[in-house]
Amino acid sequence: MAFAIKAEVRDARARRFAFAAQKTMYGGKRIAAGDTVYLFASETEGGPGLVARGIVVSAAAVARQPGIARQTPRVSVTVRRTALAKRPLGRSALKKFADWQDGRPGTELNFKLYRQAMNKIAGLSDEAAAFLNTFF
Repeated sequence: MAFAIKAEVRDARARRFAFAAQKTMYGGKRIAAGDTVYLFASETEGGPGLVARGIVVSAAAVARQPGIARQTPRVSVTVRRTALAKRPLGRSALKKFADWQDGRPGTELNFKLYRQAMNKIAGLSDEAAAFLNTFF
């Protein structure tokens, strides 16, 4: 399965990335070793959007904190980079995909990554993964 991670990325050219206790949405909690990941450097933290593709080396669920009724599941993951993006793809490029019912892969990405500004891990459809592969 394919996933997108939107998070702060200090060095997009790093060979490995570690993300601790990341929020998950849209099936992101099912991420596991061997899955493909598309890494988006969060624009709210100065990043350009899509920067790399990689393979999950390890993934571990983070235990919920006691006493808190509603908690978003969190996962810590380590990713090995397999490719750097050749073309940019970020919030401004995906903004035009705003008809949430049109079924286009760009719309799925806009909805899952940018409708809410928080950093997250999100599951992707095969169509969205194929669309993202065109940027490598």
